[in-house]
Amino acid sequence: MDFILEALNYLLGVPIIGLGTDVGFVWKALLFLVALLIFIAYFLLADRKIWAAVQQRRGPNVVGAFGLLQSFADLMKFMLKEPLIPAGADKTVFLLAPFVTVTLALAAWVVVPLDEGWALADLNVGILYIFAISSLGVYGIIMGGWASNSKYPFLGALRSAAQMVSYEVSIGFVIVTVLLLVGSLNLSDIVRAQYEMGLANWLGVPQLTFLNWFWLPLFPMFVIFFISALAETNRPPFDLPEAESELVAGFMVEYGSSPYMMFMLGEYVAIVLMCALTTILFLGGWLPPIDMAPFTWVPGSVWFILKVFGVFFMFSMVKTFVPRYRYDQLMRLGWKVFLPISILMIFIVAFVLQFTGWGWNGGVA
Repeated sequence: MDFILEALNYLLGVPIIGLGTDVGFVWKALLFLVALLIFIAYFLLADRKIWAAVQQRRGPNVVGAFGLLQSFADLMKFMLKEPLIPAGADKTVFLLAPFVTVTLALAAWVVVPLDEGWALADLNVGILYIFAISSLGVYGIIMGGWASNSKYPFLGALRSAAQMVSYEVSIGFVIVTVLLLVGSLNLSDIVRAQYEMGLANWLGVPQLTFLNWFWLPLFPMFVIFFISALAETNRPPFDLPEAESELVAGFMVEYGSSPYMMFMLGEYVAIVLMCALTTILFLGGWLPPIDMAPFTWVPGSVWFILKVFGVFFMFSMVKTFVPRYRYDQLMRLGWKVFLPISILMIFIVAFVLQFTGWGWNGGVA
């Protein structure tokens, strides 16, 4: 990363220093944003390819080699189409809603560490920042549904608001169990804790780093977080706010062209963010699965991206083999199943930590 910044410094004549300084922050943010959007484009292509493979179809394969430029062709199509605004809509709020959605989704990535020291802002309260930003995302959806001045978008927005708020509760309690183990709100500390404490160290085989990751001691929370992330981002089988059979496109039914693209972009950025959070909280972040050569030769950022894509692969596969829930089943799962289990796990983790002294606090396992 420092090499890239020095290259930009040479080409642009702008003073850009290393990743850990405040000088050149704007350039670092722009570089990160461009890289993130390119990754999102190929994650979207992978999503379509995975669905096609499961259904024994080819998927996008015409635009570019193996269809690698399909997402960029779709971008041009959306950008060149004429945006239509319903006559009765609140035009200001109607156009502001997708902008709010995509801006909040991108802003949450500021504190995500891709490797040791590779975060735009390594905040000590990083997990709270992400939780706060992701909670605000519902406002863009409500604004879009209400400003459309139509019944179906408004119903879709209400569905989405109820669903997102319900599953944010479960996600919050899951995060609390991780924070109890780590004793820090810093995302980098959460990854470091999964290197310095865990089953592998207890068994005397610290090289098997994957046994230290929190997916093992917090496996029920890992499952709940994964399923809640699907519901939080309106992914199948929890895509009821925009289910084709009931509401056509839900809160986005009156949108087209660039505003529709911004809504979809914000949704996919949030999906990949949830995959990144799953990687950081439960899968060791940038840590290699085995702490020895040749695994340690691979840069941490590459391990991080591979893990994020692995979680995203499961997100895509769920759509192919899990039927869509009814809305009452969706809400019952969140409030009557996940919430009691999450609260129970908080008490269990706190009890174990209190009576065993196990845990991590700033490098003290």
